[in-house]
Amino acid sequence: MIDGEQATPEFSRQFSSFSGSRSDAPESGFLDLEGKRTTFQPFSDVPWPKVSVIIPTLNEARNLPHVFSKLPPALHEIIIVDGHSVDDTIATARRLRPDARIVKQSRSGKGNALACGFAAATGDIIAMVDADGSADPAEIPRFVRALLDGADFAKGTRFAAGGGSSDLTRLRRAGNRMLSGLVNLLCGTRYSDLCYGYNVFWRRHVPVFGLDAETPAPADGTWLWGDGFEVETLINMRVARAGLTVKEVASFEHSRIHGVSNLNAVRDGLRVLRTILVERFGYSRKRSGHASAAGLPDRQPARELANRSR
Repeated sequence: MIDGEQATPEFSRQFSSFSGSRSDAPESGFLDLEGKRTTFQPFSDVPWPKVSVIIPTLNEARNLPHVFSKLPPALHEIIIVDGHSVDDTIATARRLRPDARIVKQSRSGKGNALACGFAAATGDIIAMVDADGSADPAEIPRFVRALLDGADFAKGTRFAAGGGSSDLTRLRRAGNRMLSGLVNLLCGTRYSDLCYGYNVFWRRHVPVFGLDAETPAPADGTWLWGDGFEVETLINMRVARAGLTVKEVASFEHSRIHGVSNLNAVRDGLRVLRTILVERFGYSRKRSGHASAAGLPDRQPARELANRSR
């Protein structure tokens, strides 16, 4: 079920500043581009589960300093999943956060990057954070609070009080509203923001997603189902089908800082629509083992739809 109320801000107010140099802070943190150490004030007297932050990257070297500066302290681990970047993404990540783990994704696409990150995570909670600066990592405690209050899956929404976007066009807003309404009609959910990818959840629920991180890339260049930007919709629908408790958390989406987004409103909107139809009507209930438990779609129609939407 879904609770659309905003997560209470008291949780985040219990913490000190998420970023910025402090004379009373311990010698922990990261190096900025000028080699200066930015430190964090640790949490105080607040139970904090182990949180793994998964950051998929593809040529995001210029954005990482901003993203790292917004990360809350006391994280269990930061996992950078790199999609074969040709810039200094990996070198920048290692220099700014020597404690970050670097994982090379096994195939291509954001969905595959997330699958690889989920497989590598060891924390109690996983947070999905984009590397382009659009999602604010400082909001992570809001999501964690929702999980500690009983949710299985904390889903970001730009359309609750306290949320918003500086990057949402009228076309994308209208498409998101239509697609959210379709999923709500077909799945009995009450999602207000289907296409927003800022989500935080208990790691124990990863098997519900049914994502594949190990299969090698097909020789013919096709993508496996869920490897692309449709992954957020796929996850949201499988979470609903599994009956997990979802709480929507208000979040603000910022504009990308550097670089050009790979998103295309029409192309990716059609990809999401195909994902909705296949996930709702095209998966087989007769498959055995892990595929059956995860509710994976039949391989052939799923792959054909994914390839047509690339």
